[in-house]
Amino acid sequence: MVEIIRGSTPKPISSKRLADFFDLADQYEGILYIGYPIIGTPEGPFPIDALLISREKGLIIFNLVEGRELGESYREIQDDSANKLEAKLRSHKILMAGRTLSVQVSVVTFVPAVTNLSIDDTYPVCNEDTIGSVLDSITAQNEGVFESVVSVIQTISTIRKGRKKREVKRVDSRGAKLKRLEDSIANLDNLQGRAVIESVEGVQRIRGLAGSGKTIVLALKAAYLHAQHPDWKIAVTFSTRSLKGQLRHLINTFVIEQTNEEPDWDNLHIIHAWGSSSVGDRRGMYYTFCETHSLEYYDFQSARNKFGNGKEFTGACNQALEGYAVNKRVYDAILVDEAQDFPTAFLRICYELLGEEKRLVYAYDELQSLNSQSLPPAEEIFGTNPDGSPRVKLDDKKQDIILEKCYRNSRPVLTTAHALGFGIYRVPDARTGTGLIQIFDQSDLWLDIGYSIVSGSLADGEEVKIARTNESSPRFLEEHSPLSDLVQFHCFDSTEEQAAWVAKSVIQNLQEDELLTDDIVVINTNPLTTKGEVGPIRKILFEKGVNSHLAGVDTSPDVFFNTDAESIVFTGIFRAKGNEAGMIYIINAQDCYSAFGDLSTVRNRLFTAITRSKAWVRVLGVGEGMRRLADEFERLKNNNFELHFTYPTAEVRKQLKVVNRDMTEDEKHRVKKNQSELQTLITDLEAGRIYIEDLGDEQLSRLEALLTRRKKNANS
Repeated sequence: MVEIIRGSTPKPISSKRLADFFDLADQYEGILYIGYPIIGTPEGPFPIDALLISREKGLIIFNLVEGRELGESYREIQDDSANKLEAKLRSHKILMAGRTLSVQVSVVTFVPAVTNLSIDDTYPVCNEDTIGSVLDSITAQNEGVFESVVSVIQTISTIRKGRKKREVKRVDSRGAKLKRLEDSIANLDNLQGRAVIESVEGVQRIRGLAGSGKTIVLALKAAYLHAQHPDWKIAVTFSTRSLKGQLRHLINTFVIEQTNEEPDWDNLHIIHAWGSSSVGDRRGMYYTFCETHSLEYYDFQSARNKFGNGKEFTGACNQALEGYAVNKRVYDAILVDEAQDFPTAFLRICYELLGEEKRLVYAYDELQSLNSQSLPPAEEIFGTNPDGSPRVKLDDKKQDIILEKCYRNSRPVLTTAHALGFGIYRVPDARTGTGLIQIFDQSDLWLDIGYSIVSGSLADGEEVKIARTNESSPRFLEEHSPLSDLVQFHCFDSTEEQAAWVAKSVIQNLQEDELLTDDIVVINTNPLTTKGEVGPIRKILFEKGVNSHLAGVDTSPDVFFNTDAESIVFTGIFRAKGNEAGMIYIINAQDCYSAFGDLSTVRNRLFTAITRSKAWVRVLGVGEGMRRLADEFERLKNNNFELHFTYPTAEVRKQLKVVNRDMTEDEKHRVKKNQSELQTLITDLEAGRIYIEDLGDEQLSRLEALLTRRKKNANS
């Protein structure tokens, strides 16, 4: 079977008829790209009409003809396309055997509208009736380099070129294991390839777990669109400032690969979601919307003063949407990374900055925020037309792509993050009757993100056991090390002990394990205490001659890793988002065991921190809270890293949202104040200083009704 990936093409009729042929031709195997790749040449970008990659046939370029005129130059076009593709392939040593290219390149001209075609073995030309015989005449063997060819065509092989070369001396060191892991993730899978190349006129949604390749997919997609349409105004926007450098590096690399030129940064913008009135790189998407539509712009502090703590960006975006009359086109395409970090009003702002085609691509993590639904449906986000119909409906599979494979986190690492984030093995709460902290309203989401049912049912009130599949969590991600080495929890009696242990382990990673400084990240889960909490560890490392930096404090906000200085990165959880490393140290995890008014928030921080790991995780903390967190992990291990729980009913899910909801500071103050006043009332009633009758019949009836309802819910 041939997997068909359809890109942008100026030859829609012949492309469709070529795709239709391979749709029905089960005897062939491989990947057919339409409108891809684009090859960088000294003359600029050279687009290939269609390309088949096959183990049995090698590479077959299809030059497509739309009309009935074959033209005299078709032989020259065949020579040109073959020479340009071979030149690209020859620049990759892995595809060469001495001076000989290890993969055969053939060229066929496909002219579906012409019936009478002369046979030319040197420059084959065919239509739908003769394409089969032409293909059958082509034989090639590229079994040993098929994956490498795919990697080169996808340009994934270029990702690691800018990284410091990894020198390993021992085959069993962590550095050697990490190198083998990185080499194994050489190609995009079919869904990732589709997400990169297949575009739609309208909104496209890309969903996937942390580590499913969303950021790389978006970078490749932006580069591909820029190469295909260099005159378009394209924006890539994001929330985490440290992502900017990563996105720019990836996009720059991919554009050069496809066009042999630097991107035209006047037409391709990588800009922050908020932005400021500063010129240049500081201008953001929200600021652009306000400036374009002559609206009042709020910076962070003025937005906090106006809309309140925690509601700054939501309030600013909502007010901007309420204030404009007619949308003005600024961009031809906008790509949004980590969309779950944004209010829905921001996605609406992006939508309104586009022309009639509304080419908006937004990627988000189904579980990054671990809410019952990380983002509302597209129909709800983008509103309705005057006739009441939704402005956006994601009916086509091209419009709604789910990346179910996780290439960053191994099965044990990912299920640890999920178990702790959801509270799967947490001690049951007396108020809700379950240890769960949060859960999906739509139970099928578990299956969408790569879990399968081992036993039971994902139905309300039913006991269920679910596990990652070998397809969604490839085994090679965990087979490089013993299971006990992948995830470890360590409890300490003091922060001093924790600091000494982390510093000693980091030094061992560098001196004995053959890890690079960029392979290590130390994350503090509480963003308000990071600078002080990481200080003691950094002091020990400094005394041992190891450089370190606090991301966004000692460096530019746009810098996360500091490769040139060979420096270990320390970070709070927010700057860690979107980044990854082989070894992740999470300190002060006890702060994530429990919290008043924001339990789901602190568990989400732990989930996010764990999922930064490409190989190994060390979860560290102090005191009783850390020991209880470690107990949850032990229960997960005893269940073979499977998630075993009772799926909560709608009523229990409602209770979870109430009990574990995130409170504002004002709400926390009010609850604590009322708790204190209630405690005083109970004490006075028990002591006889006041009597029940003093409270009044109406108030007592209302209180009795509330308590009865609570008891009924607890027993149901």
